[in-house]
Amino acid sequence: MTENIVYAAGGVLWRLVEGKLRILLIHRTQYRDVTLPKGKVDPGETLAETAVREIHEETGIRVSLGVPVGVSTYHMPSKRDKIVHYWAAEATDAAIKASSFVPNKEIAALEWVSAKKARAKLSYPVDVEILDKFLEIRDKDVLRTFPIIALRHAKAVPADEWDGPDASRPLAPRGRKQANALVGPLLAFGARRIVSSPAVRCAKTVGPLSAALGRRVDYSPLISQDAWEEGATDARTVVGQRVRSRKPAVLCSHGPVLPEIIQELAMATGSLMGSHLGNASGLATGGFSVVHLSTDNPGSGIVAIETHQPPA
Repeated sequence: MTENIVYAAGGVLWRLVEGKLRILLIHRTQYRDVTLPKGKVDPGETLAETAVREIHEETGIRVSLGVPVGVSTYHMPSKRDKIVHYWAAEATDAAIKASSFVPNKEIAALEWVSAKKARAKLSYPVDVEILDKFLEIRDKDVLRTFPIIALRHAKAVPADEWDGPDASRPLAPRGRKQANALVGPLLAFGARRIVSSPAVRCAKTVGPLSAALGRRVDYSPLISQDAWEEGATDARTVVGQRVRSRKPAVLCSHGPVLPEIIQELAMATGSLMGSHLGNASGLATGGFSVVHLSTDNPGSGIVAIETHQPPA
């Protein structure tokens, strides 16, 4: 990230009240303005982690990120540029009830309003632009989504430096750091179910996430590199199960298998093929792509794909 640029992240929080869309606005104390929840990236954070943390700190509401809804750029009084990434984020009834928000020196009040009122009340044009992008997604009836995350295992010991079977090849020191650093970003998207190749480098990549969630890993040889080399992979079965479940999931696999996983996600949801699918599957070790699908109608196609670089 460039030193002359301030990076930040936030979200458009939404809920349905008696079937009607409501947007959360925050009234800031010091600036006496009305805006969307957002904040600056802390050292070592990814943008997705920042968005979830800032939303919780400013509203008391814990969320999982939905589809990306845009990026705003503007000049600060300090003459530096500020770039803010936004995601849609549903505020569930349980999360709202669990909120411990009280007015404070930063946030004077929270207000749930209709989309029309939100456009009128927001203090800044850049926020209105983000809201409008969010409403375009709403108008396509694909607001409520779930993610399937295609993850390439973290950095492993090179094959030419390993004497044992390829499947037993462990993570390199950098890979172990990546595995720990992946927990926050994956949790930001609501990761719950973990499906992994049984190879050690994949198992160790999702190990920290499994521990953080308190959930076991489902190992599937159908997405292993050994199966790929034998021409026996079956990503269709694995992907089909996850699409039918309509629940957030992480699929941890290998570079040669990822294109098949992404392609099967497209085919399972009736999505058009394109170069964007190749970009989503061409991941560096420790990188991942989030494929957002409609919860109400997964067969309506991929709503959005975003690709995240591996942790440093």
